[in-house]
Amino acid sequence: MDRHSHIPWQEDCYMDLPSTAPKPDTRKKMEDIGWLRKNQKSLEQFVSAPSLTGLVSHLRKTNQLTEEEARLIQGEGSLQDRVRLLVELLSANDPQGSVLQAYLLNSHPQDYQIISVHDSLVQQHKDTLLQRLRDSDNDAHAFLPPFTQTGSPTLFLVEGVSDLQQSEHDLIQVSVNRGAGPLHGRALGLDKLLVPLTRVSTAPRVTLTVGVSGGGKTRLVHSFVRQWCSGQIYPDISLVIPIACWEVSGFDRLSMDRLLRLVVPHDNVEIILGGACKVLLVFDGLEEFRAPLDFSEAPPLSDTRREVAVSDLITNIIRGNLLPGATLWLLSRPGVGARVPAGLVDRVTEVPPLTHTHIQDYLKSTQRYRQTHTQTDSHTHTTPTDEITHSIWAHLSSQKSLLTLCSVPSICRIVVMTLSSLLEADSSEKTLPRTLTEVYGHYCWSRLLSSDTPNSSIRKPLNALGRLAFYSLLRRRHSFTESELRAYGLDPPPLPQGSLGYRVVLRERSWSSSGESMTWRFAHTSIQEFLAGVFYYASSRKSMFDLFSENGVSWPRLGFQSHYRAALQRASQPDASHLHLFMRFLSGLLCPAMGTLMGAVLGISKEELANQRTAATTLLQGALSGSGSSEAVSMRSVAMVSCLAELQPQGEVLRSVEEDLIGCGLKGKLKGTVCAVLAYLLQVSEACAHETNLSNCLDSASLKRLLPQLLYCTKLRMESNVFKDDTMELLGSLLSAKDCHIQNLSLAENSISSKGVKALSRALLVNRTLTTLDLRGNSIGNKGAKTLAEALKMNQVIVTVNLQNNHIEDEGARALADVLQTNRKLSALNLQKNSIGPDGVKRMAEALKKNQILQDLNLSSNPLGDVGTAALAQALTVNHTLRCLRLQSSSVSDKGMAALMRSLRTNRGVTTLILRENSIGVEGAKAIAKALKDNNTLQDLDLTANLLHDEGVTAIGAAMKVNQALKTVHLQWNFLKGCAAKALAQALLSNTSLQLLDLQENALGDEGVVALAVALKTNSSLSVLFLQGVSAGISGAVALAEALKVNTTLHTIDLRGNCIGMGGAKALSSALKTNRSLRSLNLQENSLGMDGAIFIATALRGNHQLTYINLLGNGIGESGAKVVSDAIRTDAPECVVDI
Repeated sequence: MDRHSHIPWQEDCYMDLPSTAPKPDTRKKMEDIGWLRKNQKSLEQFVSAPSLTGLVSHLRKTNQLTEEEARLIQGEGSLQDRVRLLVELLSANDPQGSVLQAYLLNSHPQDYQIISVHDSLVQQHKDTLLQRLRDSDNDAHAFLPPFTQTGSPTLFLVEGVSDLQQSEHDLIQVSVNRGAGPLHGRALGLDKLLVPLTRVSTAPRVTLTVGVSGGGKTRLVHSFVRQWCSGQIYPDISLVIPIACWEVSGFDRLSMDRLLRLVVPHDNVEIILGGACKVLLVFDGLEEFRAPLDFSEAPPLSDTRREVAVSDLITNIIRGNLLPGATLWLLSRPGVGARVPAGLVDRVTEVPPLTHTHIQDYLKSTQRYRQTHTQTDSHTHTTPTDEITHSIWAHLSSQKSLLTLCSVPSICRIVVMTLSSLLEADSSEKTLPRTLTEVYGHYCWSRLLSSDTPNSSIRKPLNALGRLAFYSLLRRRHSFTESELRAYGLDPPPLPQGSLGYRVVLRERSWSSSGESMTWRFAHTSIQEFLAGVFYYASSRKSMFDLFSENGVSWPRLGFQSHYRAALQRASQPDASHLHLFMRFLSGLLCPAMGTLMGAVLGISKEELANQRTAATTLLQGALSGSGSSEAVSMRSVAMVSCLAELQPQGEVLRSVEEDLIGCGLKGKLKGTVCAVLAYLLQVSEACAHETNLSNCLDSASLKRLLPQLLYCTKLRMESNVFKDDTMELLGSLLSAKDCHIQNLSLAENSISSKGVKALSRALLVNRTLTTLDLRGNSIGNKGAKTLAEALKMNQVIVTVNLQNNHIEDEGARALADVLQTNRKLSALNLQKNSIGPDGVKRMAEALKKNQILQDLNLSSNPLGDVGTAALAQALTVNHTLRCLRLQSSSVSDKGMAALMRSLRTNRGVTTLILRENSIGVEGAKAIAKALKDNNTLQDLDLTANLLHDEGVTAIGAAMKVNQALKTVHLQWNFLKGCAAKALAQALLSNTSLQLLDLQENALGDEGVVALAVALKTNSSLSVLFLQGVSAGISGAVALAEALKVNTTLHTIDLRGNCIGMGGAKALSSALKTNRSLRSLNLQENSLGMDGAIFIATALRGNHQLTYINLLGNGIGESGAKVVSDAIRTDAPECVVDI
């Protein structure tokens, strides 16, 4: 039987059916679906509304459509729906649409041409692009696992290229930002890259995407092309024309037509390019142009056939002189991208860095990839994949500078591959590299050192690669033609798999239709810079002339020290940021670890290396100390310190400065080299990862030197530095800078006056990063408060302001009240201890009635009195967004409390109320109790140091039986006795919300403690109980011990300053043997004696949940303390003991 007579049914079963093969004429009809169906998408896309109206009218006159059909078409909603219905109606009788074709050909010939060729040409172009992508994928080396990303790639929408990005080396940018993305970046998917982002905006004509080398720009282009070819994004774009800039830079002169023909050589393509079709030109790698783009000097050009210099051609395309209707997507490294005038760029985006989660995911995928691709190698040492992944991540976490650089995908790949290889190697010593130079040394040397190739034969290809890398780096060239490779003595790849070139040089194909144009480049620019450093180092030992002159003759330069000095001077020039990493690698090659790794290959002895290291250290330290004492620390100086760090990872200078930074010991030391080292540590030290503390160490001169580097700190503490008004001008300029990253700034205790606040306030008008400002303990006064208030009315970024103890008085409070009526961001305001009286508070209260943003207001230590409290109470009947109100030491009595509690009966916002150290008596307590019965919002209530007495707390206890919202209650220093404790104990029997109860310094006695202990046997919510100084004795301790035997929620008990004695300790010891919830126990000053302490210590043999115990002041003695502490550490090593 033929294939039409059988249908597979499962694996080997068939059912015989009559043949259903189509007849020849039927097959022909199936293949020819007709012109209308074939070009339906083009018709829907290119037939305009006026054209459709005329077409329907013509078809109606020629009887191709009935009147009813014409009416149906005009009644459809969108233009595409109307065209779609027209095609449906005409296809039934005339699949070729001959009448329609004739009409379009005569009336709209240009539209007819586009419709006729569009779909076939676009499909042909997509097929070509997909083939180019397959070829590129096949060119990837097997040892490089792919970087996969779940979901569609995203970009960050940014306002522009920062000053740092314009002037500094890519890896310095990454280090300064600690591997984080742009500060104000907004995530943007590829599907949103070229569309309007608001209803009133237009689509961008020129979009610029910047990213560091190896950040994934080309990968983004590939992803975009794949998604467009599959119809996932931008179906309205007819042609996407990706252009590799390295290929274009190979031409001396080029025309627009010839440029397009490189990628789109198809017939009739000019119909699409010259018509109404949307076209996207993608220029990938603007930095690859050999001649820089000069927008000021390039002559205008509109002739698409005229050949001009490549830089002039690209400039005119970006200006819109050539192909003005096309959309442009430019991709570049930041420094080159910034040269495109901002007026020509409609949208700027940035490639996002890898997050820690991305890096960990790549670690796992790499190990799976290597396991799959090395399983056939019988010589491969197999270490468990999870163990390798864990070891690599642990190492990166301990070496923050390496982890930061791993935010760049290409560097992440190099680091991960290197560490994986070292961990998989059959070696007893697995010391992992700590510096960047060591990583790159192992990456490039691993294959060479595992082969039997003599050192002498290794040096020749190494020298050729290094020479190519070095002199190309000087010319800022990163891609090479075949002839350029041969000129340096290198055969173009593919090279033998065991060679160094195979590992570090990659082939890259262009998008041109021939598929024959290709270039070669190092796997990453950092590898080029590393090999350049190796070449310079090896050559400096024997070269008699300046190595920076490739062909010319220079003055004699003998010895390594002379060459190193020349390199340092060259890298220190203003326009030499591209040499910073080269200089770092050159210095790192001198460290002992690199000598062990490559000394034999280069023929260098340990003694020679040590002498070179000493010479380089001296030169670097001399260059750092030679900079002017008043000169700001530049990135050039920071780069020199990074050279020191590579050369001496555990260097004395770096270590001592970091110790002083951590221990706040920098006062009087911030001069010369120390300032530069500190600037470097601001980027890499773990001590500065979350907060930079420069308190009590800065003066105006040192601040001025550090100013450029402080820009990139996110949390900055500069307290107790006695800043004067001129220093505040410096800080103002810091906060006003475009690149400012500071989010939290503390200037507490600096004697800042109202004049100093002026500079700060001016900066707040333009700053867009600062969210927390702490000015407590200064002297800004009411004038300063007014100045600051005017800035806060405009500023819509700051959320927290602390003005504690600044003498702003009522006048300043009134100014800040005006802020609360207009500001839409401020959520926390601290005005403690500012001599604000009732008048100032009244204005604040009026503002609170309108404000719906503020959540935390601190008015403690101000003489509000009952009048001010009543005003706040009235505001709380309206305001339901304030969460925390602090009124400690505010002269509040029963009258004010009655007003405040009336408002809390209906208020649904306040969760924390601090009323410590006021004059609230029994009547005030009763008002609180009454409010608690109705209020179900308040969670934290602090009534410490008032005059509640037993009667007042008894009322509160009764209310707590009903209230199920309170979580913490502080009743310390309230003249309470046993009756109050009994009332609270009764409440605990039924209350299920209270978690903390503070009864310190109240004479509860054993009677009160016993009552509480009985309640604890039933209560299942309380976790913290403070009973310091409550006159508890042995019977109270025994009762608590009995409760602990059954209670499973208490984790902290504080019994300091009581007198439970040895008997109480013995009872608690018995309870600890069975209790499994208690974590902290404070028995300080309880007359336990030696025996009591031993009871507690022996109890821990069966209780390993306790993490803290305090036995100070118990008459144990020094020798006894040692015995007890040793016993506890033996039985419970995790427990911290104060004894």
